[in-house]
Amino acid sequence: MSSRRSRSKQTGGSRITDDQINDLVTKLQQLLPEIRNRHSDKVSAAKVLQETCNYIRSLHREVDDLSERLSELLATTDTAQAAIIRSLLMQ
Repeated sequence: MSSRRSRSKQTGGSRITDDQINDLVTKLQQLLPEIRNRHSDKVSAAKVLQETCNYIRSLHREVDDLSERLSELLATTDTAQAAIIRSLLMQ
């Protein structure tokens, strides 16, 4: 079975074109600091997807680290200040 047919079946019958895939990969490439800062214009789609996964993982680690640091800060802050900080975070 061709990749085009299997791609069509995997998307529930709606077909995504190669041009649409290329456009999405280009948009991803523009969002990734590692690739955006390179001077080379041509990067493979596989490399863009790999860098996207790496970037998302690093963002998850950063969120976890910042959450831990915030929890530590709130634990050492008096109750009134912690309540203000929590209320600001909930907005």
